[in-house]
Amino acid sequence: MCDEFIHPGLVVDARLSRRSFGLAAVATAGVANSALAQTNVTEKDVTVKTPDGMCDAVLFHPNGNGSWPAVLIWTDIMGLRPAFRDMGRRLASQGYVVLVPNPFYRSAKAPVVGETVDLSDPAQFGKLAAYRKAMSNDGIDSDAKAYLAFLDAQPQTNKAKKAGVQGYCMGGPMVFRTAATLPDRIAAVGSFHGGNGLVTKDPDSPHLLIPKTNATFVVCQAQNDDMTQPQVKDDLKAAFTAAKKSATVEVYHANHGWCVPGGQVYNEAEAERAWVALSKLYMTTLA
Repeated sequence: MCDEFIHPGLVVDARLSRRSFGLAAVATAGVANSALAQTNVTEKDVTVKTPDGMCDAVLFHPNGNGSWPAVLIWTDIMGLRPAFRDMGRRLASQGYVVLVPNPFYRSAKAPVVGETVDLSDPAQFGKLAAYRKAMSNDGIDSDAKAYLAFLDAQPQTNKAKKAGVQGYCMGGPMVFRTAATLPDRIAAVGSFHGGNGLVTKDPDSPHLLIPKTNATFVVCQAQNDDMTQPQVKDDLKAAFTAAKKSATVEVYHANHGWCVPGGQVYNEAEAERAWVALSKLYMTTLA
């Protein structure tokens, strides 16, 4: 999970206000030649019923007639916000039906942060950590089932094709749970700066779930996570090998949080490299 030591500095997005949050797509939809403004995509705010309540989320799919594979995105600890809408829109433009839920719907509606977030501030980080604590493992698993069921109920989803899941920061470990919970549905998993929560000494450690999955994994670790616990990458590789699962585990030349725009640790070159790896994964497993 994120903490103030491995995910330092400010995260800033001027679009982050409750008044403008639902209009974030409109603000960028007409911008020509922008990698974040995908005009061939339909974006819709939706509500997903789960066993624990009603989850606010955003759904993306390509315009026009057709059907496409489903992808679920688990956000980082700052939750559903414009940066993740951008990611969902971009991914949908590549030919996927994408759902980005508010993972903290049990505690608050999105966005759960303001225009400026300082994770080195104990009060700000503590609030987000409390939202995360409200998500039990059982809750995450039941959420994943509800999210995939919602995606599969969409007329744009090609249910004959397998689905993908990707997660960032706290979402990095959650993708392992999703793949283990839905082994017959999830065929591709992307974990980005999932931190050292991927391998723990606890009986519910995400790496212990690998044998229960039927997916190909791309695991992209941050260099500062690797510096604090360099054995994690080796433990992951060993677990994938023992389970005879296909996986790429790589340490990127960037710090925890590097994939998500808006933060001081955002590294565009390495974020794009991770995006290319993710795109290749989906093209080869969800086609």
